Amino acid sequence: MVEPVKDTKFDEYLEYPCPFTFKIMGLANVNLTDQILAKLQPIAPGDYAPKIKPSSKGNYESVTLVATVTSGKHIEEIYNVISNIDDVRHML
Repeated sequence: MVEPVKDTKFDEYLEYPCPFTFKIMGLANVNLTDQILAKLQPIAPGDYAPKIKPSSKGNYESVTLVATVTSGKHIEEIYNVISNIDDVRHML
């Protein structure tokens, strides 16, 4: 289990609900985008148009997507759920 993000300033700078961009880096060729969307839909339902960019050697890919978030805790929940996917390596 990933530790929750602490002392974030999301609530000071954002007005909810609002779009929030997530960038996820992980292993390529493992249906990474499908794994991310399967975990994301129950906690932040929406029609997503993820942008996928492969690494130069093709071993990794980045998935950028915009989700509508409703609170700082909602952002933390998304980070925790997505970063716990085995094939995810980093998340911004």
